[in-house]
Amino acid sequence: MKKLVKIASTIMPGVMAKIAYRQLTNPQTKKIRPNEAKKLDEAKQEDFSFQNFNIKLYIWGNGPKKVLMVHGWEGHAGNFSDIITELVNVGYTVYGFDAPSHGKSSSGQTNLFDFSELVAVLIKKFSVNKVISHSFGGVATTYGLFTNKHLKLSKYVSLTTPDRLQERVDSVSIELGITQKVVHRIITLFESETGLSYNDLNVSTFASETNVDEALIIHDKNDRVIPLKQSKNVHESWPNSRLLVVEGTGHFRILRTKFVAEHIINFLEA
Repeated sequence: MKKLVKIASTIMPGVMAKIAYRQLTNPQTKKIRPNEAKKLDEAKQEDFSFQNFNIKLYIWGNGPKKVLMVHGWEGHAGNFSDIITELVNVGYTVYGFDAPSHGKSSSGQTNLFDFSELVAVLIKKFSVNKVISHSFGGVATTYGLFTNKHLKLSKYVSLTTPDRLQERVDSVSIELGITQKVVHRIITLFESETGLSYNDLNVSTFASETNVDEALIIHDKNDRVIPLKQSKNVHESWPNSRLLVVEGTGHFRILRTKFVAEHIINFLEA
């Protein structure tokens, strides 16, 4: 299959660039695990209108403390099911959502900017000052805070933090087997659509300019989806952050590991 894609990339670079760009802006629906479905069913659910999307909101618990969960690309609010249980047990009201074209929210072409602006809108809507994100949710959260500096967080936890957008594009190009010529056309499409410089969209660039008192970055040293070096880059450029390197959780199981949930709660409560 990759061989055919490579041939098509050589013959029709423009067409392949548009296909790959759609891959980057149209998240695929992932299967919901039984424990995640159960946790979603336990939530109070609401519909929320945002741009051209119907966003599904979730609320667990009714404690006096508040926290917002921000899932990753092609994820959904239920990914945090184990952590949600622990948070509710220690007195939190937990807010979650399915991003545009994710989970139970309505579908359509979307991107980082829709996702990040929604995060900013929900921080304000729910009046939260604590946020937990996973994977690409960290990009959406930090960019949303960077572009909405009036929003202030006391505590922010970022699990498996990505850094450079370029690494996401490179990952998709390797996965699809497209050529560098096509990659350059994808970058041109991105910059013409957004009006932003592709090379400037790095979490390590804008995280330090967010209004966050304390940040905790947790990353597994053997994460095969996002290399540890990306979290290290973000941490080194973000004076208000600390980095906790764990082992034995991987990229997704980090959300279902009890000692990770304990570290999160200890940080939020300190």
